[in-house]
Amino acid sequence: MANSPQARKRAKQNDKQRAHNASLRSLVRTKMKQVLAAVSAGEHGPAQEAYNSAVPVIDRMANKGIIKKNKAARHKSRLNAKVKALA
Repeated sequence: MANSPQARKRAKQNDKQRAHNASLRSLVRTKMKQVLAAVSAGEHGPAQEAYNSAVPVIDRMANKGIIKKNKAARHKSRLNAKVKALA
């Protein structure tokens, strides 16, 4: 384990940052599930609203490096295709 003071501090910081990143990743998954739930309900309007609220969250997490940019683009594309299929 961490033997020097700076290694102990880094270990504490890493634990704190890992927990924060996990909560942000969870937020992305929640937003995507909200879109999928609205799509499965079959209503275009609520699905479009859920998609519009999910896109900025996904983009923000990609910019912060919580998820990779290609993963963000892939999820946005797939969600948008499902929303458009309802129209």
